[in-house]
Amino acid sequence: MTLPFTKRKFLELNPAQRHKKCAELLRSCFDAIHQKKEFPADSFLVYESFLSWMKGPFFSYRDLKTLSDQYHWHLNQAGLSLKEHNLLPHIRTGDRIAKVPFPEQIAIYLDNVRSAYNVGSILRTAEALRTGRVYFAEKTPFIDNEKVYRTAMGAAELVPSFQNVPLSTLPRPLIVLDTSDEAIPLAEFIFPPSFTLILGNEEYGVSEKSLREADYLVEVPMFGAKNSLNVACAFAIAAAEIRRQQSNGSL
Repeated sequence: MTLPFTKRKFLELNPAQRHKKCAELLRSCFDAIHQKKEFPADSFLVYESFLSWMKGPFFSYRDLKTLSDQYHWHLNQAGLSLKEHNLLPHIRTGDRIAKVPFPEQIAIYLDNVRSAYNVGSILRTAEALRTGRVYFAEKTPFIDNEKVYRTAMGAAELVPSFQNVPLSTLPRPLIVLDTSDEAIPLAEFIFPPSFTLILGNEEYGVSEKSLREADYLVEVPMFGAKNSLNVACAFAIAAAEIRRQQSNGSL
């Protein structure tokens, strides 16, 4: 291992310059791990020497996240901007062109879901995963409700939504998502190419009328003390499973 500085030369640098050199060294370590898929042992030993000379806090490499955090700490100590030095992959933001259309043969029926916030969240999930068209029972707030519209964050304009459509006219089979000792665990249920998923009221669940017409009862298995999840959360889990089966060609 060849050190680029002697200890004396390194300590002659002002503190900001020392931290900058450490940051540059960590950046080269990160690039080697991320791009070459190899750990740069020699470079890391040099960095450890620099850190010990500065009497800096002990650092133990565990993963790219810890390396990135240490890199940014040195940049901060050097007074350099963090905005220009993002090591980890960028998180995607902003809307984009939809990858798939809404399937006409799948319906999501809101059986008197009463919370506008839940409805808005359901619409946003339905749009994101392109689960199906959404049908509103009479007592469910529609997309013209201000709270629904605001919570959906633009999804209300994209999801095909319908009011006053009888459940009996929607695609069969009718699949209820609710909790029951007789329900099929979600991961064990194979969704058919065409169906209607029924979501129930936050307090009472799916109505007796809808239960009488239903063909299947499916649930998200619970392992804690609570009996059920919020309806929007439960739908998000079910929608992800439906999309997974669609992507795998099961639907």
